[in-house]
Amino acid sequence: MATVLTVKARQPTGDYTFPKPLPKPLPRPHSMQQEPTVTEIRATIRHHFSGRPDVFVSGEGYLCFDTRDRVGWLIPDCVVAFGVDPRAIFRRNGYVISEVGKPPDFIIEVASSSTGAADYTTKRDRYSEYGAVEYWRFDPTGGAFHDRPLAGDTLVDGEYQPIPLRYEPDGVIRGHSAVLGLDLCWVNGRLRFYDPASGEYLRNISEAEARAQRMESERAQAQAERNEAEAEQADAEMRVQRMEAERDEARAEQADAEARAHRMEAERAESEARAQRTEAEVRRLREELRRMRSE
Repeated sequence: MATVLTVKARQPTGDYTFPKPLPKPLPRPHSMQQEPTVTEIRATIRHHFSGRPDVFVSGEGYLCFDTRDRVGWLIPDCVVAFGVDPRAIFRRNGYVISEVGKPPDFIIEVASSSTGAADYTTKRDRYSEYGAVEYWRFDPTGGAFHDRPLAGDTLVDGEYQPIPLRYEPDGVIRGHSAVLGLDLCWVNGRLRFYDPASGEYLRNISEAEARAQRMESERAQAQAERNEAEAEQADAEMRVQRMEAERDEARAEQADAEARAHRMEAERAESEARAQRTEAEVRRLREELRRMRSE
């Protein structure tokens, strides 16, 4: 169950008016190791909560309490908030806490050589001031840029308290996010999300794409096999039809031959009968001729 923390939005004063679109964030170069990790984290969380239209998952946008306070603006790697209107935040081009009405529920920063030290010092303090419910840090290197491979804090009475981590024998480091309802796991330099409800790791981008490609390949292969089987069945049916036609033709020829044989037998019998009658007639005529001569 996602934890939702609400704060009272600070009202603008003086000649300040909003909402105005925030300026486009300045590009922040990610290291070659950081960029795929950041992309994978956002996509994995977004896919997990894809059935909820009130969940905002993004990064690379401004995070601030009030647009007048430009000094405190930050650009987190990934921000998650529940019970909000994601479209409004995207249109605003940033997460303005005083306008959204609540701070983010979850923030995570991925370590890099340029920002690693700030992630677990000044940024941690700033996210605590913003009221972000949970703040996590992940270092793929295992601690070269952060103070540890994986760390998380949860807000208690306005201050961050460390989230307990488990160091398992296989080298996996695991901590539970009550906000996401997931375990965050450092696994051989990768951040994996484990769902205690299903007892499985969430699929990341590459795994989901590989699975989709595998399923498409299996579907195409199954379709090809089905088409081949249908073609073989059609060919077999045609062969059966030809054989049945040949059988019927042979039966017809056999019947015709038998009829001809019957006719020929009848004709032979009739011919023999005629021959016998003729022979009898010849004997009678000879006998009659003999009597006439004797007289």
